[in-house]
Amino acid sequence: MRITEAARQLGTTPRMLRYREALGLLPRTRGTSQRQYDDRDLAAVKLALDLERRYDVTPAALSFALKALAEPSVAADLRNLGYRIGRLTAPPTQSQIDRDRALRWLGRSGVLPPKPH
Repeated sequence: MRITEAARQLGTTPRMLRYREALGLLPRTRGTSQRQYDDRDLAAVKLALDLERRYDVTPAALSFALKALAEPSVAADLRNLGYRIGRLTAPPTQSQIDRDRALRWLGRSGVLPPKPH
């Protein structure tokens, strides 16, 4: 469907959908010159809207959170900041960083269980 129909179904505007796409909050286009929105696109926008409401964040903040999840250096910088301002209790160890990298490399999400002592 075209952008005006997608916006109408979502209760938003075409401008807001273009903004969300520019932020990377929509699945990548599939090589067409004019974007057609499908059920997958609508589901992604609905989920993003729900997350924004639930956590009281802007689309830009949600986009940055995704960047932090996808880019290890951004995540490491945020952990460092969290430690320095007292929001995190301990700096990440090199083994935690290496484990996070390995999980991302393997395409897995989540956290490995702690090592037995």
